[in-house]
Amino acid sequence: MANAILVCGGAGYIGSHMCRRLAQAGYLPVVFDNLSTGHREAVRWGPLVEGDLLEPAQLAELFARHRFDAVLHFAARALVSESVADPAGYLRTNLVGTLNLLDAMQTAGVDRLVFSSTCAVYGDPAYLPIDEAHPTAPVNPYGWSKLLAERAIGEYCRGYRMRAIALRYFNVAGAAEGGEIGEDHDPETHLVPNVIRAALDPSLGPVRIFGTDFPTADGTCVRDYVHVEDLCEAHLLALGRLTELDGFNAINLGTGGGHSVNDVLLACRRALDGPPEARYEARRPGDPSSLVASHALALDVLGWRPQRALDEIIASAIEWHRGQLDIAPR
Repeated sequence: MANAILVCGGAGYIGSHMCRRLAQAGYLPVVFDNLSTGHREAVRWGPLVEGDLLEPAQLAELFARHRFDAVLHFAARALVSESVADPAGYLRTNLVGTLNLLDAMQTAGVDRLVFSSTCAVYGDPAYLPIDEAHPTAPVNPYGWSKLLAERAIGEYCRGYRMRAIALRYFNVAGAAEGGEIGEDHDPETHLVPNVIRAALDPSLGPVRIFGTDFPTADGTCVRDYVHVEDLCEAHLLALGRLTELDGFNAINLGTGGGHSVNDVLLACRRALDGPPEARYEARRPGDPSSLVASHALALDVLGWRPQRALDEIIASAIEWHRGQLDIAPR
């Protein structure tokens, strides 16, 4: 029988792609998700257990029913603007939910965890590229909720001999090869899907671009885009390394190179030979001009190197969105 891996938040964007990759690698992904933002139809590679990390009794029942080799923890609230409006809700879900999971793992004797973290723990960059030695100074409750969860995991590792890797994502985008699953948020706040949706569905109007006066080459902000399938490969490698690494480890996942908002817009226009139109607006408060990762530690510790460039990210996302809208390639 395949080794069972608990995937908290496995009905969401990254979690569902990870379940697909786990199944390909011979594992049985068991999804635990409250379906508040995830999608039941995205759970295709193992069982779905509906439940909430804020309910310790549900976690106790889950761990009593299944014997897990390890846990991958993707479940979180992840909208920066929403976190500013509801900091208590974000701290409760992202921090208290993680504490409940850690308690359930400790009780069940499961000692390996891969945690979905974020570059938001760094705040405004003091230098680029951002490495893991960069100061952590979040500028919003979402970033704080993730950093505090990381620190809680670290204390459990020290106190209870657990092993954990926190993978700090930069900008994740793209879709599974073949268009099987993709990025499907409501509301959708990420640039790549919004650019593609505006291109494929003219009724949505021009895509909104925030800020043209950043200190970058073209005036739009720069981000480090990593393909979701490259990201999943890093999680699989991290899962394997947890048999050898002790304690808590934090590792960036990015490509080491940045692309501006205009770069993304132009890549989409090249792929679709025209659209979308864009409407340029004032920059949003708190948007850093550039966020680019150093992935040297990921290469050193995990042997991970991203394989897919921006054009491949865009192409895979277009294929998935066309399937959703039933639009044939031109």
